[in-house]
Amino acid sequence: MPELPEVETVRRGLQPIMEGAHIDSVELRRPDLRFPFPRGFAERLRGQEIIALGRRAKYLLIHLETSDVVLCHLGMSGSFRIDQDDEEQQAPGAFHHPRSKAEKHDHAVFHLTSGDGRTLRVVYNDPRRFGFMLLHDEGPLDSHPLLATLGIEPTGNALDGALLAERLRGKRTPLKAALLDQRVIAGLGNIYVCEALWRARLSPKRSADTIVARRGTSERCERLATSIRAVIAEAIAAGGSSLRDYVKADGSLGYFQHTFKVYGREGHACGHDECSGTVRRIVQGGRSTFYCPNCQR
Repeated sequence: MPELPEVETVRRGLQPIMEGAHIDSVELRRPDLRFPFPRGFAERLRGQEIIALGRRAKYLLIHLETSDVVLCHLGMSGSFRIDQDDEEQQAPGAFHHPRSKAEKHDHAVFHLTSGDGRTLRVVYNDPRRFGFMLLHDEGPLDSHPLLATLGIEPTGNALDGALLAERLRGKRTPLKAALLDQRVIAGLGNIYVCEALWRARLSPKRSADTIVARRGTSERCERLATSIRAVIAEAIAAGGSSLRDYVKADGSLGYFQHTFKVYGREGHACGHDECSGTVRRIVQGGRSTFYCPNCQR
């Protein structure tokens, strides 16, 4: 499933196309994805201007002029494609894994007129149909049930050791499980939690509350907060992890996967200087965890 950096990369790819565009029509080629499309979805979007394209955790947010917001989730295999005028569809970039181009998987098409007068289509393709589009039209955005309980974003300096200590205090679940809890930090997924814990040299198996000092933050919390921010920032800058079911809005793939230090590297030597350990894979909560038992304590 795409993680936060992948979703942010998609947002940045769509932003210059969609922001300021006028929605001429929305074509729904089936009644549902993971959930049914909201009643009157296409009709309510027709004629509106897209004011802004945002993101919260792993949700894309399409802000409309009426203050309605479309909440989009890519699920496991969802992607957006940009078709302009009558030109042949372009998909620049080298594909590490082939993507679905079958029209039968094009489930929603946004017909737009851009701010500079171009006609274009933004196509949502999703072979597995685990993604969804919902419409929020009542009250503040953070009151939506999918967003109301989300924790802090891992993309800014607000995530520091003190805040992390506050969120982890008293949690006796494994540290990795605590970090995957979206109420603690929004948008963190399996890959980047593994990478951040490796950078911070903290075991994914240790109890979360053991990195919290008796009074406030600790050196471990500060180290982990810094590692989380850094690994997410680097992944966004590199364009995401480029796993099998992920593609950027322009059809190209990112290559952050080539800089993974621990994820997917079972049996390889640990990349930390002066560490003679070997990366090990275990399963936690049904997900693969990669870590170095020698230096991650």
